[in-house]
Amino acid sequence: MEPMPTSRSWLGVAVVDRKIYAMVNEINYEYDPSTNSWTTKTPMPNPKSSFGIAVVDNKIYCIGGTTDDYTYTNLNQVYDPLTDTWETKKSMPTSRYALDANVVNGKIYMIGGSQRTPNDNFDINEVYDPVTDTWTTKTSIPTGVDYYASAVVNNKIYIIGGAVGVTLNQIYNPETDTWSSGAPLPTVVDSAAAGVTAGTTVTQRIFVLGGKHGLDAVNLNQVYDPETDTWVAGTAMPTARYGLGVAVVNDSLYAIGGREGWVGSPVSAANERYTPADFIPEFPSWIILPLFIGATMVVMMFKNKLSKKGLKKD
Repeated sequence: MEPMPTSRSWLGVAVVDRKIYAMVNEINYEYDPSTNSWTTKTPMPNPKSSFGIAVVDNKIYCIGGTTDDYTYTNLNQVYDPLTDTWETKKSMPTSRYALDANVVNGKIYMIGGSQRTPNDNFDINEVYDPVTDTWTTKTSIPTGVDYYASAVVNNKIYIIGGAVGVTLNQIYNPETDTWSSGAPLPTVVDSAAAGVTAGTTVTQRIFVLGGKHGLDAVNLNQVYDPETDTWVAGTAMPTARYGLGVAVVNDSLYAIGGREGWVGSPVSAANERYTPADFIPEFPSWIILPLFIGATMVVMMFKNKLSKKGLKKD
């Protein structure tokens, strides 16, 4: 796919009306998968990176993050793609970065994150209601994490991995305000990104892409099935990177930007698309083929019987 116009890492990526928005610091790009083209939009008023990003009612919320001088922020900045304008809403109670934003029933959940000093790996769970422009505090995550990957499936929030050396799969149920655990991440990574397929054209899964293992960028595609609580390996990304963004459009995953290695390594503009159209792990190919042949034989036998009956009548 067409690369992002400017190489960037620690960006936020979101989807509105099947268009992908990639935002970080002084840039705001709109990518249209249907035309494979990028357009420059109005950047956020207060540049930052490593923030949480979420969409509610076709508006993009960029919450928390860090500035270029490593000042941690609690700013809640909202972008309207329809008017290409920004506005500022009520700030998050706790300034932090290296966290994700997840939406359940129209509310935005900001879990974990960090300030590095004086605290590492916050366990905070703060929730924003865009309708009332208010914040509330919910049950803390059992193990505080930052630089994790996350996704929402069936109104549950999955907080996966994190820095440093975390393989936990911590699951939050907003309806009951309780936490549980899922099968851990097979290979420890931090600074990965996650996307979830809708389950319409392909089976619903969480795809944890890339990340950093130790000091090395990886191209892993670790795939989680929330229904069976199991992990498998998917086809790896062409470009190993961490600090990337992932967006899902029509059940295809777009992995955008990131850093290709430790300090001094190149920052990426890559825009790589992954379509898991044939990825159905509960029906491996060695089962599909016999089932298909068996079904075909049954149909053929049935047709033959009908034909013979028709011949006898004649």
